[in-house]
Amino acid sequence: MAAPKAWSLSAAESASDEDLTQFVDIFIGTGGHGHTFPGPTVPFGMVQLSPDTWNVDWDHCSGYHISDTSIMGFSHTHLSGTGAADLLDVLLMPAVGPVRTEPGPRDNPTSGYRSRFSHQDEHAEPGYYSVLLKDYGIRAELTTTARVGLHRYTFPADPTSHFIVDLEHGVWNSDTKPNPTQVLSAEIKVVGNDTVVGGRRVGAWANGRYVFFAMRMSRPFSSAQIVADSKALEPSVNEAKATSLKCVLSVPTSHDEVIHVKVGISAVSVEGALRNLEAEVPASDFDGARRAAKQAWQRELSRIRIETTRADHRKIFYTALYHAMVAPSLFSDVDGQYRGMDLQVHKLPAGENNYTTFSLWDTYRALHPLYTLIQTDRLPDLLNTLIRMAEQSPAGVPVWPLYAVETGCMIGYHSAPVLAEAHIKGVKGVDYAKAYSLWRKRAFVDNYRGLIQYRDLGYIPCDQEDESVSKTLEYAYDDWAVAHLARAAGATEDYRLLLQRSRNYKNVFDGSSTFMRGRLANHQWADPFDPRGMGHSKKWRDFTESNSWQATFLNQHDLYEYMKLFGGEEGFVRKLDELFNQSSELPPDAPPDIAGMVGQYAHGNEPGHHVAYLYSYAGAHYKTQARVRFLLDTMHHADPDGLAGNEDCGQMSAWYIMSALGLYAVDPVSGNYVFGSPLFDRATIQLAGGKRLTVETVGNGADRPYIQSVSWNGNPYRKSWIRHADLIGGGTLTFHMGAQPNTGFGATPEDRPPSFA
Repeated sequence: MAAPKAWSLSAAESASDEDLTQFVDIFIGTGGHGHTFPGPTVPFGMVQLSPDTWNVDWDHCSGYHISDTSIMGFSHTHLSGTGAADLLDVLLMPAVGPVRTEPGPRDNPTSGYRSRFSHQDEHAEPGYYSVLLKDYGIRAELTTTARVGLHRYTFPADPTSHFIVDLEHGVWNSDTKPNPTQVLSAEIKVVGNDTVVGGRRVGAWANGRYVFFAMRMSRPFSSAQIVADSKALEPSVNEAKATSLKCVLSVPTSHDEVIHVKVGISAVSVEGALRNLEAEVPASDFDGARRAAKQAWQRELSRIRIETTRADHRKIFYTALYHAMVAPSLFSDVDGQYRGMDLQVHKLPAGENNYTTFSLWDTYRALHPLYTLIQTDRLPDLLNTLIRMAEQSPAGVPVWPLYAVETGCMIGYHSAPVLAEAHIKGVKGVDYAKAYSLWRKRAFVDNYRGLIQYRDLGYIPCDQEDESVSKTLEYAYDDWAVAHLARAAGATEDYRLLLQRSRNYKNVFDGSSTFMRGRLANHQWADPFDPRGMGHSKKWRDFTESNSWQATFLNQHDLYEYMKLFGGEEGFVRKLDELFNQSSELPPDAPPDIAGMVGQYAHGNEPGHHVAYLYSYAGAHYKTQARVRFLLDTMHHADPDGLAGNEDCGQMSAWYIMSALGLYAVDPVSGNYVFGSPLFDRATIQLAGGKRLTVETVGNGADRPYIQSVSWNGNPYRKSWIRHADLIGGGTLTFHMGAQPNTGFGATPEDRPPSFA
């Protein structure tokens, strides 16, 4: 079977027996606007099984929020930290007493099948979750394999014990009257007296996606009744199709009777779900699956071992590392079949895997650079998935693909920098020439979200296209990325043209105000202009989840040319200082994504994640050190509301991981990392081929954020940056830290990071 690679620990990897899973606090991010879920999954697993507490408002994109006090049930697919909602497929809820087939409202949970719970009765760790359902006296326990969710329920003695299987449950429904248009079609079938199978097609964010399931119980149910479109069917009816389907499985229980339920899922078919179930969990060995899930997490967490005296830093770091490996998620069956972006079924060569859930607007910035260090064995599958998507999708190259559907969420097409970075870093097993032919079409041909105007005018007019300034800036970066794919493919003329186009950012820069701002089709600047505002009119927002303060620093690839627009490096540093020292006030129409404010810098949203590192290009690296350490200390906490904004499928966590290691890819396509302010006494990173990279500090401390000097493999190292090609071979990077800045470190032009190179 084609399972995710390397689930068990090798002898060499088990050399240290320290249990790193103990440092993961899965509830970090379940409060505030973190949008994470606490239920179990394995690294990059297809099944992400978790309790759902609410499915309506924005802070419940994952189905769960720490502020809630009742649970609707346990569904098998979730999104980790996104700002848009979907999934929550195949809800299962145990109960006793009268049968209710609606979940009921939060303010009156006993009117439906939901149950109250206490966080004191709740426990979560990598690969395991448990909670006491107080209204029923049922202990629920969950664990998973890659494609199967395992449930263990301990019931009281009760002749009315039963399960609700709810195929209507999903996101943005009302819990009193679910929206029937959410589910386009569904089917369910009771097989014998211990199995239920079915599936549905959903018209949600990933509009038209498919999911199928196969559910098997450890003991027979005494009866099964299907409820279709709110009508209870005759007990003799064992299958149905409708837009609203529920199934009630009666299981009279004795005191402390344990019932196991295992659920395989597939995007291909019911038969695929059954094959997944039988291949991965042939017997109901809950404890064995729990141990295997924990081992899988231990293996992945062991890729980076840190040494620190700060318990909170250890908890934040390993929770971040956990969240960095929840998505992308596996999206192919044990036999290699998967549903492609054309919604047709395809089959992979033996040993390969397909993935989904690529939040690329977010994750190209730090998560994918992190993977080039610690997930090199998985990278070919991830990258080849993106290429297959581009080949199969009627929407073209992937932007935000989910469950074989292009959601089209966010701007740009940032699968391009992910592939270009991989090529620059020498990732093998990927056909970059094929990739270029696909991404070239987006860059040169497609009529996509203002790209025609961008190609013709060099910018997108703000009176013709929404979010025009942000789109112009991000297309310029994508041009930079596609240029590198062109060079790899030998398309020299395309390479030169794309390099030139990647400087289109100049066309939305107003030199009189030194701000990025909206420009009209007649080339005039749009008025009124407020750098804190969302745009020049109510109809057209000029920026994507940001304002001009933030967009003005959305340049990752051409800093030395860019600084000239500010009159040189001194003017650029002044503008950066102004960004961080402004009032944090925002207008009433600002989206909630603009969060984690330091002045007008917004750490809670991804466009700003590189900004603290920009001082390095102007020779003021000591300011980068101070800003990065401040953000590490103030924007990440070891509590449920410990994230400054949405987790966004690992990007918020990846910023912390890379920054805590003292390394950040301002321009991932460059293949370089800029130094920041490393947080730990020592970090050892397991690289490919058994090599190790050690990052250590001397004289570090809470009040000692400044780099005094650096050495690489024992030799003095003057630069404020380092190449991936050097790090990937292994070695020791030593930072000598102090309480006062060494303003000379990284100050000379030859020691600053390269750009546009």
